[in-house]
Amino acid sequence: MDIKNEKILVMDFGGQYSQLIARRVRECNVYCELKSYKMTAEEIKQQGYRGIIFTGGPNSTYDENAPKCDPKLFELGIPVLGICYGAQLMAQTLGGKVQSSDIKEYGKTNVEFNTSSLLFHAAKSENVCWMSHTDYIAEVPYDFKITAISADCPVAAMENLKKNLYAVQFHPEVQHTNEGMLYLKNFLYNACGCTAEWQMSSFVKDTIQQLKEKIGDKKVLCALSGGVDSSVAALLVHKAVGRQLTCIFVDHGLLRKDEGDQVESVFKQQFDMNLIRVNAKDRFLSKLAGVSDPERKRKIIGEEFIRVFEEESHKLGKVEYLCQGTIYPDVVESGVGESAVIKSHHNVGGLPEDVGFEGIIEPLRDLFKDEVRRAGLELGIPEFLVWRQPFPGPGLAIRVMGDVTEEKLDILKEADAIMREEFANNGLDRSVNQYFAVLTGIKSVGVMGDGRTYDNTIALRAVTTSDFMTADWARVPYDILEKISNRIINEVNNVNRVVYDITSKPPATIEWE
Repeated sequence: MDIKNEKILVMDFGGQYSQLIARRVRECNVYCELKSYKMTAEEIKQQGYRGIIFTGGPNSTYDENAPKCDPKLFELGIPVLGICYGAQLMAQTLGGKVQSSDIKEYGKTNVEFNTSSLLFHAAKSENVCWMSHTDYIAEVPYDFKITAISADCPVAAMENLKKNLYAVQFHPEVQHTNEGMLYLKNFLYNACGCTAEWQMSSFVKDTIQQLKEKIGDKKVLCALSGGVDSSVAALLVHKAVGRQLTCIFVDHGLLRKDEGDQVESVFKQQFDMNLIRVNAKDRFLSKLAGVSDPERKRKIIGEEFIRVFEEESHKLGKVEYLCQGTIYPDVVESGVGESAVIKSHHNVGGLPEDVGFEGIIEPLRDLFKDEVRRAGLELGIPEFLVWRQPFPGPGLAIRVMGDVTEEKLDILKEADAIMREEFANNGLDRSVNQYFAVLTGIKSVGVMGDGRTYDNTIALRAVTTSDFMTADWARVPYDILEKISNRIINEVNNVNRVVYDITSKPPATIEWE
């Protein structure tokens, strides 16, 4: 059975929560795709979607250049749920009235519900929801009934049960809406008839079979970094075609303590993967010698990585496919939907003409990060690798402020290992989204034993975040910070001061460089 036959279309109108809506649908074990609002009714019909969700957006529906959907999609008989801007767009398109509100609603809001509504079946009659709007639905379209209100919003929700059309002014996808997931499940299961069969075990099994059919007897090459995305992608291909896949692991010497050995052990020994480890530490450090500017460091590492990868791949002869760990947020952030382009990803948008491959293999292109981790566990990848901390491509080079030397890397590796060990010992390794140590490049006076020291300062960085676009500094208990600090001072040479970074993003970034 193809579990994508039950797919839902999340129609993107540029809202900040567009990706989150898609993730929430997947969490309900229903497959969905985030696409532009410009899709025509005919295209939607041909794709066979079970339901459509309109996202929020920053515009007003009555503005001349506001994004509008194809009105014919309301005639397809496919259930539609409009959220925030999407609710207002549904109202206006079908003959209702939307206008600017004198009283704006932002944040947690008390809402009263008609629980006889399909959308609010088995829900509480009053609850807290997250509002974020300056316009409101002043008049509902013909044959719609109001199913929720708030003190300042006369239409917090509406529905036309006969046509399977639903709309909510609040955001059910955010955690601040208490029963938001229940409302989404009512839409997906009761309105759209989905059966919640988007299971990771099915995805893994189906993907391996599809890869076998696509690749046939041809060869595949993968740049394996040891990160969760490239690891899961490589293992899916390996399960499909075995030693037709060659993985090149470029160890640039900028990994965390023992990581290179761990990657080699897991994939070469545990999974018997055809893995080539290139120990290129001296080559990279030579190129980085004396370079302090963070952008120059990034470019040098990126360019050198490509050179090493090319040199190794040329030794293999003809290889038809390149495997990449592209995941769904990479695709969306690179401008496939209607949300602003957040950043361009090197592995999205096709290959250069002279790259020499017939095509690319991207087995994770439809998955969000949390789904990639679930796929990794399903494949048997050890938890320490699946839940490995996010790590930048340039590695520790951008956590060493200033120029990079082997001595500085050794100091940072030891300090970072202590921090990660203590976070794990105290159960913070899953609740804190990213944490690491930084060699700040600052030296300060200290007293150790009976003598004066003038040595390095280590900064600890830990943040909580749901999307890595914004982040808050983690409130780590003082006793844990104290233990980490004491261990670093006592166990790591040439460090006499440890500080904790309490800056959120923005104004700071998560990384220091």
